[in-house]
Amino acid sequence: MIVIMKSSTPLEELEHISNELRNRKITPETIVGTHKIVIGLIGDTAALNPLEIQQLSPFVEQVLRVNKPFKRASREFRHGEPTEVFVQTPNGLVAFGHNHPIVHVAGPCSVENEEMIIQTALQVKAAGAQFLRGGAYKPRTSPYAFQGHGESALDLLFQARQVTGLGIVTEVMDTADLEKVAAVADIIQVGARNMQNFSLLKKVGAQGKPVLLKRGLAATIEEWLMAAEYILAAGNPNVILCERGIRTFDRQYTRNTLDLAAIPVLRSLTHLPIMVDPSHGTGYCEFVPAMSKAAIAVGADSLMIEVHPNPSLALSDGPQSLTLKQYQELMVELTVFAKAVERWYQMPIPTQVNTESTFHNLIAVNV
Repeated sequence: MIVIMKSSTPLEELEHISNELRNRKITPETIVGTHKIVIGLIGDTAALNPLEIQQLSPFVEQVLRVNKPFKRASREFRHGEPTEVFVQTPNGLVAFGHNHPIVHVAGPCSVENEEMIIQTALQVKAAGAQFLRGGAYKPRTSPYAFQGHGESALDLLFQARQVTGLGIVTEVMDTADLEKVAAVADIIQVGARNMQNFSLLKKVGAQGKPVLLKRGLAATIEEWLMAAEYILAAGNPNVILCERGIRTFDRQYTRNTLDLAAIPVLRSLTHLPIMVDPSHGTGYCEFVPAMSKAAIAVGADSLMIEVHPNPSLALSDGPQSLTLKQYQELMVELTVFAKAVERWYQMPIPTQVNTESTFHNLIAVNV
């Protein structure tokens, strides 16, 4: 249930209504929007009479029931007002949301070594990315596949953050590693294989860093939003949804099926920002540019693209990774699409970064 208040409601009146609701064993959550103030009611609201709530104050405009099982994640909970997730990076504050420019996240599937991650970070920043993605802990289907370098890779991501000022997006797989990951990451990623790891969702919800929640390999939209509900219910309002492709019947020509229809569907169901990962969604680098443009066209708020200096030598997901040059060229093309949908940002003029020189200068300084 939500209570819609007049924008002119005094703070004393909001506190009065909140206290009245707490006396009824209901937890109120106040959301101050651009045009309205909304109080979300959390708890067993079935016995509440909307007319009684309406009469609590002359500043109450309307009382509505939220019929979706995902209460906090539902669009009604914020009365249609989209959530803005603000992330502080060394380069400044970045906003994820429907009323902001598209946010670009790029980098390798996994952190392999110092030179590779620094080179990639410098180049994707020069192309216009605001965040570096890179896996320290990698969930793999085979126990014999590369699992990531773990804590040492977190140290390299921290170094890349210091050198470039890019925000860091990296995955947490285990609650035991959450504190270490949160110390480095600006956004904590919960991967597709952990989308319904409810213990992990509660833990990431209880900490303050923004959370990127990827859709499970065979998850319905409702299951995905219910997973987001776990994070929101634990107290963290800063959740970004990521469509990364779902498993369907065709595995020969694409790794997954990128469900772009999910973006407008989500827009009608939830207030949360939406990211698209066309790299995992297709599995092949040659399809990434087309699906990136399509994602912008259907309303994505952000793109996550895998980039590697030499994809043929990548320790994981090389076939779906763009080269540094391909990513730079794609970012120029994406600017045109972003302008067309009025989600454009001021992209820096592409430059050729002498990463080898920069890398060796950094090593000299650290020594």
